[in-house]
Amino acid sequence: MTERFEFNRQLAEAARAMAAEKGTQHTLDRAVTMATQMLDHCDLAGVSLVHPNGIDTPAASHEALRQVDELQYELNEGPCVDSLHQLEVVSATNLAEDPRWPRWGPHIARELGIHSTMSFRLFTTGDNLGALNLYAYRVDAFGHEDLLDGLILATHAAVALAATLQENHLHTAMETRRMIGEAIGIVRERFGLSSEQAFDALRRVSSQDNIKLNQLARQIVETGAWPDATR
Repeated sequence: MTERFEFNRQLAEAARAMAAEKGTQHTLDRAVTMATQMLDHCDLAGVSLVHPNGIDTPAASHEALRQVDELQYELNEGPCVDSLHQLEVVSATNLAEDPRWPRWGPHIARELGIHSTMSFRLFTTGDNLGALNLYAYRVDAFGHEDLLDGLILATHAAVALAATLQENHLHTAMETRRMIGEAIGIVRERFGLSSEQAFDALRRVSSQDNIKLNQLARQIVETGAWPDATR
Protein backbone atom coordinates (compact mmCIF):
# COMPACT_ATOMS: atom_id res chain seq x y z
CA MET A 1 0.00 0.00 0.00
CA THR A 2 2.84 2.35 0.91
CA GLU A 3 4.68 1.55 -2.34
CA ARG A 4 1.54 2.24 -4.37
CA PHE A 5 0.99 5.56 -2.61
CA GLU A 6 4.60 6.57 -3.24
CA PHE A 7 4.33 5.66 -6.91
CA ASN A 8 1.15 7.69 -7.29
CA ARG A 9 2.78 10.64 -5.54
CA GLN A 10 5.81 10.49 -7.81
CA LEU A 11 3.56 10.11 -10.83
CA ALA A 12 1.55 13.20 -9.88
CA GLU A 13 4.74 15.24 -9.46
CA ALA A 14 6.18 13.97 -12.74
CA ALA A 15 2.92 14.64 -14.60
CA ARG A 16 2.84 18.23 -13.33
CA ALA A 17 6.47 18.71 -14.31
CA MET A 18 5.82 17.28 -17.78
CA ALA A 19 2.80 19.54 -18.28
CA ALA A 20 4.94 22.55 -17.34
CA GLU A 21 7.63 21.79 -19.93
CA LYS A 22 7.97 24.26 -22.78
CA GLY A 23 8.29 22.73 -26.21
CA THR A 24 7.74 19.28 -27.63
CA GLN A 25 11.32 18.04 -27.18
CA HIS A 26 11.38 18.91 -23.48
CA THR A 27 8.07 17.12 -22.98
CA LEU A 28 9.34 14.00 -24.73
CA ASP A 29 12.60 13.99 -22.76
CA ARG A 30 10.62 14.30 -19.52
CA ALA A 31 8.44 11.32 -20.51
CA VAL A 32 11.54 9.18 -21.12
CA THR A 33 13.02 10.21 -17.78
CA MET A 34 9.76 9.41 -16.01
CA ALA A 35 9.73 5.89 -17.42
CA THR A 36 13.31 4.98 -16.52
CA GLN A 37 13.11 6.50 -13.03
CA MET A 38 9.68 5.31 -11.96
CA LEU A 39 9.49 1.78 -13.38
CA ASP A 40 11.94 -0.45 -11.52
CA HIS A 41 12.39 -2.97 -14.32
CA CYS A 42 12.71 -0.48 -17.18
CA ASP A 43 16.33 -0.16 -18.36
CA LEU A 44 15.72 1.88 -21.53
CA ALA A 45 12.91 4.07 -22.81
CA GLY A 46 12.11 6.02 -25.94
CA VAL A 47 9.28 7.92 -27.61
CA SER A 48 8.37 7.47 -31.26
CA LEU A 49 6.30 10.09 -33.08
CA VAL A 50 4.11 9.72 -36.13
CA HIS A 51 4.67 12.23 -38.95
CA PRO A 52 3.07 12.61 -42.38
CA ASN A 53 6.23 11.11 -43.90
CA GLY A 54 6.72 8.27 -41.41
CA ILE A 55 7.91 7.61 -37.86
CA ASP A 56 10.99 8.71 -35.95
CA THR A 57 12.37 8.55 -32.39
CA PRO A 58 13.11 12.09 -31.18
CA ALA A 59 13.63 11.12 -27.51
CA ALA A 60 15.53 8.13 -26.12
CA SER A 61 17.39 7.28 -22.93
CA HIS A 62 20.18 5.67 -24.98
CA GLU A 63 21.34 6.21 -28.54
CA ALA A 64 21.04 2.47 -29.21
CA LEU A 65 17.25 2.81 -29.02
CA ARG A 66 17.22 4.89 -32.18
CA GLN A 67 18.82 1.93 -33.97
CA VAL A 68 16.27 -0.40 -32.36
CA ASP A 69 13.38 1.68 -33.62
CA GLU A 70 14.86 2.39 -37.04
CA LEU A 71 15.11 -1.34 -37.61
CA GLN A 72 11.45 -1.72 -36.65
CA TYR A 73 10.44 0.91 -39.17
CA GLU A 74 12.67 -0.62 -41.85
CA LEU A 75 11.40 -4.18 -41.34
CA ASN A 76 7.85 -3.06 -40.50
CA GLU A 77 7.82 -5.39 -37.52
CA GLY A 78 8.20 -4.92 -33.78
CA PRO A 79 6.19 -3.84 -30.73
CA CYS A 80 6.23 -0.13 -31.58
CA VAL A 81 4.91 -0.78 -35.09
CA ASP A 82 2.19 -3.07 -33.73
CA SER A 83 1.16 -0.60 -31.01
CA LEU A 84 0.76 2.16 -33.60
CA HIS A 85 -1.19 0.11 -36.15
CA GLN A 86 -2.89 -2.75 -34.34
CA LEU A 87 -2.99 -2.73 -30.52
CA GLU A 88 -2.80 0.04 -27.93
CA VAL A 89 -0.45 -1.98 -25.70
CA VAL A 90 2.09 -4.56 -26.89
CA SER A 91 4.45 -6.50 -24.61
CA ALA A 92 6.99 -9.29 -25.00
CA THR A 93 8.88 -11.35 -22.41
CA ASN A 94 11.54 -12.97 -24.63
CA LEU A 95 12.37 -11.17 -27.86
CA ALA A 96 14.83 -13.83 -28.99
CA GLU A 97 12.00 -16.35 -29.30
CA ASP A 98 8.90 -14.24 -29.96
CA PRO A 99 7.27 -15.50 -33.20
CA ARG A 100 5.58 -12.14 -33.91
CA TRP A 101 8.86 -10.50 -34.95
CA PRO A 102 11.13 -13.22 -36.38
CA ARG A 103 13.70 -10.82 -37.80
CA TRP A 104 13.64 -7.86 -35.41
CA GLY A 105 13.42 -9.71 -32.07
CA PRO A 106 16.40 -12.08 -32.35
CA HIS A 107 18.57 -9.29 -33.79
CA ILE A 108 17.83 -6.94 -30.87
CA ALA A 109 18.37 -9.70 -28.31
CA ARG A 110 21.65 -10.79 -29.89
CA GLU A 111 23.17 -7.39 -30.68
CA LEU A 112 21.95 -5.27 -27.77
CA GLY A 113 20.98 -7.77 -25.10
CA ILE A 114 17.40 -6.48 -24.91
CA HIS A 115 14.93 -9.25 -24.10
CA SER A 116 11.73 -7.67 -22.74
CA THR A 117 9.64 -4.79 -24.04
CA MET A 118 6.40 -2.89 -23.59
CA SER A 119 5.02 -0.38 -26.10
CA PHE A 120 2.10 1.93 -25.39
CA ARG A 121 0.34 3.92 -28.07
CA LEU A 122 0.24 7.65 -27.29
CA PHE A 123 -3.10 8.98 -28.40
CA THR A 124 -5.92 11.35 -27.59
CA THR A 125 -9.40 11.43 -29.09
CA GLY A 126 -8.94 11.18 -32.84
CA ASP A 127 -5.15 11.63 -32.77
CA ASN A 128 -2.53 8.88 -32.99
CA LEU A 129 0.58 10.72 -31.76
CA GLY A 130 3.18 7.98 -31.37
CA ALA A 131 4.32 5.38 -28.85
CA LEU A 132 6.13 5.12 -25.54
CA ASN A 133 8.55 2.19 -25.78
CA LEU A 134 10.06 0.55 -22.69
CA TYR A 135 12.83 -2.06 -22.77
CA ALA A 136 14.62 -4.33 -20.28
CA TYR A 137 17.73 -6.48 -20.54
CA ARG A 138 16.29 -9.33 -18.49
CA VAL A 139 13.99 -12.01 -19.88
CA ASP A 140 10.44 -11.75 -18.49
CA ALA A 141 11.30 -8.46 -16.81
CA PHE A 142 7.89 -6.80 -16.87
CA GLY A 143 4.94 -8.01 -14.82
CA HIS A 144 1.28 -7.04 -14.64
CA GLU A 145 1.99 -4.12 -12.29
CA ASP A 146 4.59 -2.76 -14.69
CA LEU A 147 2.03 -2.96 -17.49
CA LEU A 148 -0.54 -0.98 -15.49
CA ASP A 149 2.02 1.59 -14.36
CA GLY A 150 3.32 1.98 -17.89
CA LEU A 151 -0.20 2.51 -19.19
CA ILE A 152 -0.74 5.30 -16.66
CA LEU A 153 2.57 6.92 -17.60
CA ALA A 154 1.70 6.72 -21.29
CA THR A 155 -1.69 8.33 -20.69
CA HIS A 156 -0.12 11.30 -18.91
CA ALA A 157 2.56 11.57 -21.59
CA ALA A 158 -0.05 11.56 -24.37
CA VAL A 159 -2.07 14.35 -22.75
CA ALA A 160 1.03 16.50 -22.16
CA LEU A 161 2.31 15.84 -25.69
CA ALA A 162 -1.04 16.70 -27.27
CA ALA A 163 -1.15 19.99 -25.36
CA THR A 164 2.39 20.86 -26.42
CA LEU A 165 1.74 20.02 -30.07
CA GLN A 166 -1.41 22.14 -30.06
CA GLU A 167 0.53 25.06 -28.60
CA ASN A 168 3.20 24.63 -31.28
CA HIS A 169 0.56 24.55 -34.03
CA LEU A 170 -1.02 27.74 -32.71
CA HIS A 171 2.36 29.45 -32.57
CA THR A 172 3.14 28.31 -36.12
CA ALA A 173 -0.24 29.54 -37.38
CA MET A 174 0.30 32.95 -35.79
CA GLU A 175 3.80 33.19 -37.26
CA THR A 176 2.46 32.24 -40.69
CA ARG A 177 -0.25 34.92 -40.57
CA ARG A 178 2.31 37.51 -39.50
CA MET A 179 4.69 36.57 -42.31
CA ILE A 180 1.96 36.68 -44.96
CA GLY A 181 0.82 40.05 -43.65
CA GLU A 182 4.33 41.48 -43.97
CA ALA A 183 4.67 40.08 -47.49
CA ILE A 184 1.35 41.66 -48.50
CA GLY A 185 2.63 45.00 -47.20
CA ILE A 186 5.84 44.70 -49.23
CA VAL A 187 3.95 43.80 -52.43
CA ARG A 188 1.43 46.62 -51.90
CA GLU A 189 4.17 49.22 -51.52
CA ARG A 190 6.30 47.96 -54.40
CA PHE A 191 3.57 47.62 -57.03
CA GLY A 192 0.98 50.12 -55.82
CA LEU A 193 -1.68 47.47 -55.19
CA SER A 194 -4.49 47.16 -52.70
CA SER A 195 -4.22 44.55 -49.94
CA GLU A 196 -6.66 42.29 -51.80
CA GLN A 197 -4.73 42.62 -55.07
CA ALA A 198 -1.42 41.95 -53.30
CA PHE A 199 -2.82 38.81 -51.66
CA ASP A 200 -4.19 37.61 -55.00
CA ALA A 201 -0.76 38.14 -56.54
CA LEU A 202 0.86 36.07 -53.80
CA ARG A 203 -1.65 33.26 -54.27
CA ARG A 204 -1.16 33.29 -58.06
CA VAL A 205 2.63 33.02 -57.80
CA SER A 206 2.29 30.36 -55.10
CA SER A 207 0.15 28.27 -57.41
CA GLN A 208 2.22 28.85 -60.55
CA ASP A 209 5.55 28.09 -58.86
CA ASN A 210 4.11 25.24 -56.77
CA ILE A 211 5.40 26.77 -53.55
CA LYS A 212 3.43 27.06 -50.33
CA LEU A 213 2.07 30.51 -49.60
CA ASN A 214 3.83 30.79 -46.25
CA GLN A 215 7.16 29.81 -47.85
CA LEU A 216 6.70 32.40 -50.59
CA ALA A 217 5.84 35.04 -48.01
CA ARG A 218 8.93 34.19 -45.94
CA GLN A 219 11.11 34.42 -49.07
CA ILE A 220 9.76 37.89 -49.88
CA VAL A 221 10.08 39.15 -46.31
CA GLU A 222 13.63 37.83 -45.86
CA THR A 223 15.00 38.89 -49.26
CA GLY A 224 12.78 41.81 -50.16
CA ALA A 225 12.69 40.46 -53.72
CA TRP A 226 9.71 39.46 -55.83
CA PRO A 227 10.26 35.90 -57.19
CA ASP A 228 10.17 36.97 -60.85
CA ALA A 229 10.61 40.62 -61.76
CA THR A 230 9.14 40.04 -65.23
CA ARG A 231 5.69 39.08 -63.99
